[in-house]
Amino acid sequence: MSIDTATVAERDLLRPLRYLWRVPLLLVYAVLAILLAGLVLSWNRHRVMHHGHEPFAHRLVRWWSTGLMRIFGLRAVRVGQPLADPVLFVANHTSWIDIELLHSQRAACFVAKAEIAGWPLVGWLAASGGTIFHRRGSNHSLAAVMQVMVERLREGRSVAVFPEGGSGYNGVLKIFHARIFQAALDAEVPVQPVALRFARGGRRIVDAGFREDESFVGNFLRLLGEPRMDAEVHFLPPVPASSEGRRRMAEQSRERIAAALADRAA
Repeated sequence: MSIDTATVAERDLLRPLRYLWRVPLLLVYAVLAILLAGLVLSWNRHRVMHHGHEPFAHRLVRWWSTGLMRIFGLRAVRVGQPLADPVLFVANHTSWIDIELLHSQRAACFVAKAEIAGWPLVGWLAASGGTIFHRRGSNHSLAAVMQVMVERLREGRSVAVFPEGGSGYNGVLKIFHARIFQAALDAEVPVQPVALRFARGGRRIVDAGFREDESFVGNFLRLLGEPRMDAEVHFLPPVPASSEGRRRMAEQSRERIAAALADRAA
């Protein structure tokens, strides 16, 4: 048996042990999330950053997200610096945990599919955190979402979107939809691309995201038993407002994220 095969076998044997301590800890953490959302986020969700200083509710979101990721064996690693609010963050999307990964570095209002709003507990927590819900395939819903995005940005809140329009798999970075970038142009705020990358020893782990036809529950349970890995958040140079319009801004954002995702030569 090669060293690599032996390592994989050892990790597989340790998976039940990881579940043994991570599952109870996750349940306790869920109760903590309910208390925090009910006591803090529900009445403090509209606070905004002033002179680069985060309000307490935003710091709380970051701390909680960092702790949740640690339960899943993920160590958040920041590369670069996020711009001060308000900004439109655009990121690649491979897993449900991408939201927590970005939230571990900066609290932002995410745009998410409308079905999440009806999920027990998760929907309430998402709404408490300022999530903007979008019904996919509905132009009317998208127009309303765009309006809310512009309002949040003008109020001083940052908004985060996944311009691929859905999660990918096998490390494939899909085409970015350009229309979503119009919100930044209308609100006159910068666009900052963010590359979300899972790695061990500097090598990208594409299997950390959704596999083809894998359900949310399946991905959730698989990640909960995985060995430790780094969850990198690369804050990249902002994309300037382009005279060529939002299409060019989408292309530039995608190019920068693709470059950050690639493994560097040893």
